[in-house]
Amino acid sequence: MDISLIPKIKHTESNNFFLLAGPCAIESEEMAMRIAEKILTITDKLEIPYVFKGSFKKANRSRIDSFTGIGDEKALKILKKVSKTFNVPTVTDIHEVSDAYLAAQYVDVLQIPAFLVRQTDLVVAAAKTGKVVNLKKGQFMSAESMQHAVQKVLDSGNNKVMITDRGTMFGYQDMIVDFRGIPTMRQYATTVLDVTHSLQQPNQSSGVTGGRPDMIETIARAGIVNNVDGLFIETHFDPANAKSDGANMLHLDHLESLLSNLVAIRKVVNGL
Repeated sequence: MDISLIPKIKHTESNNFFLLAGPCAIESEEMAMRIAEKILTITDKLEIPYVFKGSFKKANRSRIDSFTGIGDEKALKILKKVSKTFNVPTVTDIHEVSDAYLAAQYVDVLQIPAFLVRQTDLVVAAAKTGKVVNLKKGQFMSAESMQHAVQKVLDSGNNKVMITDRGTMFGYQDMIVDFRGIPTMRQYATTVLDVTHSLQQPNQSSGVTGGRPDMIETIARAGIVNNVDGLFIETHFDPANAKSDGANMLHLDHLESLLSNLVAIRKVVNGL
């Protein structure tokens, strides 16, 4: 997929990777606007094509008392305001067929969560909105098997599809990234590496997912070296108090230095 098909996306001629980044979940308008403005300043400076990411709700939670959202339409309206205010495309994940039509009225990219990527009705519903569809690779799936998820989108009459790798389960409580999968998946669709979710440590006895944010730059650098088309990074100005996935998010203060290093690496790779 040509990323210029994503509405409002800028810097598509820069020959850089593109970036999907933002908080795990929309917690408030103030936090969303603050994070979006900071990331946009950095990506404009570095000429990185950018899509603001924020989940309007979190349906897949370890415990029933975990944060799920501030209200579906309230969060979606915040995503729309971010897009309008900063002239930037937005992406959110959907969990049910009814979410596809609802979210499509507010955002530019619909994301299918990794646990749900084999749910045909959900994938088809997202495709039929005509929006860009981002398919998260299931932690339980091979790179080769993602061709079938892509084909479901194409067979639904939508060629705006990309794949995001978010790691593979390693035992019960860890994730690994198999970088051999990147060239495989790039045969099927534009491929993104989800850096932060790949560093999750799920299934903790506390019911709260752990993570290894200290390894974010390591994984991100390896993705760029291996020609991934885009990166997915969740970031927050206060990860310790984030309402979802704080354990593996990047502190917003560290984003510019990370992206600067990655842009430098991409220039070297482009010259090979």
